[in-house]
Amino acid sequence: MSAGRFLAFVSRACIFLFVLLVLGNHLAAEQDTANSILSIRARKQCTVEPGGSNATDDAVAIRRAFEECGRGGKVVFLNETYYVNSVLNTSALEDVDIELHGTLLWSTDIDYWLNNSLPMGYQNQTTAWIFGGRRVRFQGFGYGTFDGNGQVWYDFAGSVSNYPHRPHQLTIWETYDSVFEGLRFVQSQMWTMTVKNSENVLLQDIYVNNTSENDSSARNTDGADTIYANNITFNRWHVVNGDDGISTKANSSNIFIYDTILEDGQGIAIGSIGQFPGWYEYIENVYAKNITLLNTRWAIYLKTWTGVQKGYPPNGGGGGLGYMRNITMESVTHIRTRGLFQITQCTSYNDESGDCDTSQFHIGPDIAFRNHTGTTTATVAADLQCSADAGGCDGIEISGIDVVVVGGSTNGTLVGGYECSNVLEPTTGFVCDG
Repeated sequence: MSAGRFLAFVSRACIFLFVLLVLGNHLAAEQDTANSILSIRARKQCTVEPGGSNATDDAVAIRRAFEECGRGGKVVFLNETYYVNSVLNTSALEDVDIELHGTLLWSTDIDYWLNNSLPMGYQNQTTAWIFGGRRVRFQGFGYGTFDGNGQVWYDFAGSVSNYPHRPHQLTIWETYDSVFEGLRFVQSQMWTMTVKNSENVLLQDIYVNNTSENDSSARNTDGADTIYANNITFNRWHVVNGDDGISTKANSSNIFIYDTILEDGQGIAIGSIGQFPGWYEYIENVYAKNITLLNTRWAIYLKTWTGVQKGYPPNGGGGGLGYMRNITMESVTHIRTRGLFQITQCTSYNDESGDCDTSQFHIGPDIAFRNHTGTTTATVAADLQCSADAGGCDGIEISGIDVVVVGGSTNGTLVGGYECSNVLEPTTGFVCDG
């Protein structure tokens, strides 16, 4: 073959290969587009049809909708009332959109719930709904409502704390890369929402109102609790209740609370923790900013169990190990709060006193409460009771406190007084004086 013919052959071969490459890419692009179209067409929507009265258990239709559309689909609740008469477990969801336009109303059949509520793997507690998955988007539009019919529970439980098998409203379990937005929770049966074994979850524009209509206590009606959870963000919450507004419990890390209003309850709680003898647990990297408090018992309080086990969970325990550190609460407005800051390592069975120096659960360093303004009825700024057996608390900062006392003999003065036990020097922004 001459050199000229060889070069011509090579040239034609290159052109042929180029055409094949372009055609292949074009076909691949067309296939990707076709797959996308098929994916969109395949996103099934399940609209939950309500039964119309409490004679029908709408939990049956709810379960069916999540079974059919809980992976790659969409579940829609109409602007109707859904009567939930039995437990729900809708876990292992994947890439699902949920729209709640109406109200989920739980039944008042106390006997059923005491005998059938689902264990949620902590403190022997139970729940009415286990919910979980990846890439879940749950939208309530500001009016979609969970109604736990909690008044019957407040009347029933009376003064009994953590009544056995009294169910939580919702347990967000094994949930990742998900968003819950625009939801309302009213009269939850017990804790409103527990975020457990979950990571990368945003909960925003959430309203909680768990108030009793009579003299019965609405205790144990926490707004939200985190347990074995990482990178959880609470944004623009409004909680009115009779217990912790938002509480971080065992193995909670990177918990963020922004632009939130807490009314009437206990404020932000770090703990309780250290309840299980010999267990090593932690709470770290909690950051709260732009918080408004109305009549709360505390702005923030940190609590561990003693080092002496008495009884068993949920109301007993103690002897746990571990640490809490890097806890910050700043830019806070007080409106007649009943207290500001507390650290206690005295939590014990049925609120028994004593053994406050026995806990080996360490608090610190990097505990900071900064830039608090407003009014309080308290006469002491902080009550910091740290355990000697844990080596005391270290790295405590309380600074920029411009909160005025209203009422009493110190009316109109800035709140002061820092009562301390086993608080290590140096402190920042305050001096222990009691």
